[in-house]
Amino acid sequence: MQTRVAGPAEMHTFAQDFIEKLDRAADSATVVGLSGELGAGKTTFAQAAAKALGVTDTVNSPTFVIEKIYSLEGSPPAGGWQRLVHIDAYRLKNGDELKHLGWDELLADPSNLILVEWPEHVEGAIPQNAHRIRIEIGEGEHRTVSSSRAQRSDPE
Repeated sequence: MQTRVAGPAEMHTFAQDFIEKLDRAADSATVVGLSGELGAGKTTFAQAAAKALGVTDTVNSPTFVIEKIYSLEGSPPAGGWQRLVHIDAYRLKNGDELKHLGWDELLADPSNLILVEWPEHVEGAIPQNAHRIRIEIGEGEHRTVSSSRAQRSDPE
């Protein structure tokens, strides 16, 4: 699906709608990869998603700390998730570097919603069933947002 948004307010609306329609994975964390150039709106999307989930803390890009975790307990509408994990992989060289953050444990917990900025930097660690959002810069504040929802494969 492709959508054109005109500025941060429309990006917030798009992100909130995306989160409201996002299905929670039953057997693992739900992962959303956010791709795009510097300044495209990845963090704006993450901020809007956090707000839609009831996060009242200030949400900034975790560029230097790599990961921030926000509790969603008791903050409707959290969609059944208990934690929002926001990762900025811009400074990482490969997926193995996520292991230092407890990546395997984060992925194994279905109560986690994980937003990964720059997933292409850690592609080997991103599950195949991850949702993907690509934000392309247009003229001025206009952005083109492409989203794809992962199809979960049925066990054989």
